[in-house]
Amino acid sequence: MDRIPIPPPISGGLMLSYRCSAACRHCMYACGPKWPADWIAEKQLERGLTQLARHIQPSPWGPETVSLNHGLHFSGGEPFLNYNYELLLRATEIAEELDIPSTFVETNCFWCADDEATREKLATLRQAGLRGIMISVNPFYAEFVPFERTERCVRVSLEVFDEPNVFVYQQEYWRQFRRMGIRERLPLDEYIERTGNRQFVRRAEMFLMGRAALALRQAYPGQAAERLLDVPCAPPPLRSWHNHFDNYGSFMPGYCGGLSLGDWRQLDALLAEGIDADAKPVLSRLVTGDMAGLLRLARDCGYRQREGGYVSKCDLCLDIRRHLAAAGDFEELRPTEFYQLLEDQRGP
Repeated sequence: MDRIPIPPPISGGLMLSYRCSAACRHCMYACGPKWPADWIAEKQLERGLTQLARHIQPSPWGPETVSLNHGLHFSGGEPFLNYNYELLLRATEIAEELDIPSTFVETNCFWCADDEATREKLATLRQAGLRGIMISVNPFYAEFVPFERTERCVRVSLEVFDEPNVFVYQQEYWRQFRRMGIRERLPLDEYIERTGNRQFVRRAEMFLMGRAALALRQAYPGQAAERLLDVPCAPPPLRSWHNHFDNYGSFMPGYCGGLSLGDWRQLDALLAEGIDADAKPVLSRLVTGDMAGLLRLARDCGYRQREGGYVSKCDLCLDIRRHLAAAGDFEELRPTEFYQLLEDQRGP
């Protein structure tokens, strides 16, 4: 029986839930308000973080600083949806007790309705050991979050955290929205109309995977599956940096939503045993670069290639995995809700 080794994760994001106040068109993990509010249990959180603590490495500038591909960040979904139930705060406290370096939280700022409440939440997290914050800004988020709340989060965060530990992703849109004088939500079509940038979607910094592969497909030319088989995964699925760990126990390879290397809450055993290639045929083909083999496996399960082609290798991979998740019980295709909730959930 072949075993494929898994690199120890030296950085990554802990998804407390997939539930989110927004359902952005570009979301890699298809997060949104239709996901169940099944937040990770505290005992499972403690168990998993205890094992992660042995591997997470700090930012090159030290454990008190943060940077995107170092340390550990708390994410979702939207982690502040559970602030009042103290899960985000408790996760911060546990990470501090375990001496996990370079911790920060990622947020869309929907909760920043007034200065006092925003400051209180952030100051409490800082006191509990959180080092910084990542504030998400782009036209996809702007459809759901009033920009005045984003501005408030940036301003108050700079009061609470050390300035280098507050980073806005992406600065380009932050500056543009301020120049435009935006205060409320901004529908994507209106953004494109006001900026005259009809190529925005084609030029936006994102991966054509997850919901983006469905919701934004019309903006990209389709390619035949055969032309994508030998295109390397970028970044590679097996890597030590910036993996994600979800509330269902899934240790996701890199950014690959709906794909699990195993249970991160049993990380020690998972790293010792590696991937059982026979038991996880979808995963083994993906991590070894055998996309042609994955396509053959899917065809054996009744898969038919999309007539219009695929906008990226990730799109092809996702379409195959979506079919396989519905056709059979592949334990590596988790969580199953990811495949059920992929469609655009923008709503009103």
